[in-house]
Amino acid sequence: MNKVKIEESYVPGDAQARELGAHGSRVMETLLARILEAKKNDKPVMLAFGAHSIKNGLGPVLIDLMEQGYLNHLATNGAGVIHDWEFAFQGESSEDVQSNVEKGQFGIWQETGYYINLAINVGAYEGKGYGESVGAMIENEGLMIPSVEELRSRITVLLEQNPEAVAASADLLSIIQKFDLEAGFLSIPHPYKKYSAQAAAYRLGVPFTSHPMIGHDIIYNHPMNHGASIGRSAQTDFLRYAHNVSLLDGGVYMSIGSAVMSPMVFEKSLSMSQNIHIQNGEHMDKHYMVVVDLAESQWDWANDGEPPMDNPAYYLRYCKTFSRMGGTMEYVCADNRDFLLHLSQGLI
Repeated sequence: MNKVKIEESYVPGDAQARELGAHGSRVMETLLARILEAKKNDKPVMLAFGAHSIKNGLGPVLIDLMEQGYLNHLATNGAGVIHDWEFAFQGESSEDVQSNVEKGQFGIWQETGYYINLAINVGAYEGKGYGESVGAMIENEGLMIPSVEELRSRITVLLEQNPEAVAASADLLSIIQKFDLEAGFLSIPHPYKKYSAQAAAYRLGVPFTSHPMIGHDIIYNHPMNHGASIGRSAQTDFLRYAHNVSLLDGGVYMSIGSAVMSPMVFEKSLSMSQNIHIQNGEHMDKHYMVVVDLAESQWDWANDGEPPMDNPAYYLRYCKTFSRMGGTMEYVCADNRDFLLHLSQGLI
């Protein structure tokens, strides 16, 4: 059913990586130095990545970097959360999309849709972010379901004290009643959680934020999906991400294999952060950004700025976005596996 089994495909930290080429090696050398400097000065080192970094078995490499204190923030899209959870729960992921669409079965999976949505529904009620909610479920191997009575009492109290918080309690109450959930701890074993970057981030207290788009992921196919919970938890994650971006002057931001999510969320967060810095008589100029993807580009973004519209490099959206963000931006054409292994081995 799934094409990737994590015990067969995970990437150990000492795996051999292909060379990055002259440009990539030079950028890596600078990146390693900037990360060490950021760590010394207590500045953020942020890593945003697309789902393939998880799908390609790189969870253990990310875990090593977190455990050694080299990553202060991880960010991914909704698919990254799903692959990481499926590996932790069942040891495999990556269904055959074409054949399952033909049968009307693509993404119609009870376990993935039920448990990830339930974690987000409970997490939104508890004030957790999207990634944190799923990471907590994996690490704790279950969820605490409040009773109907507890929720009704909380709604009554909050109507007087904090009306804004009433909706999350009412939403979870309706979900508990709709799915006839029993109060107490719901055990959900995750026998492969040692491969989960989300679980490790939750255990280590490292923010792991998810930045989903409505309808992009298979969890939207399941009746447990609840838009309000997605919105609450994703907004919590966005604000945590934006907070760390606001501290990024002198820090490092890596965007690996994320053509849409990372550049789009970063530019809004940096604009908000710059606005606050300017109000305080300051300016963010010393952030160092490294963008990694498979598309080849001969354009020298660091020295030549943005290419003209008749140059194909102009349409590398992620490069164009990050080149507009001030600071210093470097682009490396590389496979995520090779780049992350060089990063990990260079630091650890």
